[in-house]
Formats: sequence, C-alpha cells, structure tokens
Amino acid sequence: MKKYLLPYMEGAVLAIRIPLGVIFFAHGAQKVLGIFGGKGLSGTIQVFNEALGIPAFLTVIAAFTEFLGGIAVIFGFLTGLSSLGISIVMLVAIFKIHIHAGFFMNWFNLPGKEHGIECNLALLGMALFLLFYGPGKYSLDQLITNRLEE
Repeated sequence: MKKYLLPYMEGAVLAIRIPLGVIFFAHGAQKVLGIFGGKGLSGTIQVFNEALGIPAFLTVIAAFTEFLGGIAVIFGFLTGLSSLGISIVMLVAIFKIHIHAGFFMNWFNLPGKEHGIECNLALLGMALFLLFYGPGKYSLDQLITNRLEE
C-alpha cells in the first residue's frame, strides 16, 4: 500500500465498520424486538418458516446474529466472530432469497419484481473486509488487546 494512504486507513475501516454495524443492528432489531417496523421474533419465525422453509432455531440464530453482531461491529468487539456470522447470514440471503431476482435492487418497488443480490453482495464484501483486516485501531478489540499486552 502506498505510504500516503496509510494515515487514512483507520478512517476507512471506521467508514466500513460503523455503517455495516448500524445496518445489521437495525435489521436485527426488526427481527428480534419488533421495532423499526419489524415483526418481532415470533413474527419473524413465522414468516421465515412459512415463506422460506427456514426452521425456527435457524431463524433465531440469524436474527440474533444480525442484532448482536451489528452492535458488536459498531463497537469493534469480537469483530472476527461477528463479521463471520454476518457473512454467513448474507450468503444465505443471497442464495436462499435474492438470487432468483437477479443482480439489481428493485429501487422503485415495481410490482412483481423483488430485490436482487446487489445490496447483499455489498454488505457481504464489507463483512469479509472486517473479517480479514480486523476492526482497526479505534475498536474495543484493539483496546482489549492493548490492555492484555501491558
């Protein structure tokens, strides 16, 4: 990497980590708590089972992965585990729900057209970046590592 880019890397990591965490916290909160227009855990379990054939225990794991994983990613805590979980959730969303609709989002909510994999692929890329690179300097993971090394 070019030397002149290195001072900005920590900002770049935050620019990926914070939005990814917020997105997954919000979607997880819909599924777990029923806020932001969500159905809550029981409603999510019902929809995932009836519409997608996903068993309740896997729905609960996915919902809490989004909710708790989103919070963890925001703060850079257990970032590797959280990013791995989010990556798995996105792979399932891509191949179980969105792939049949193609690549592009349905930005205008056209009737009879569903969302493609475009957004899920971007979120997967963000999660994989954090999985491989780490949470960066401004994270609880780094703070804990620094304290353990003292």
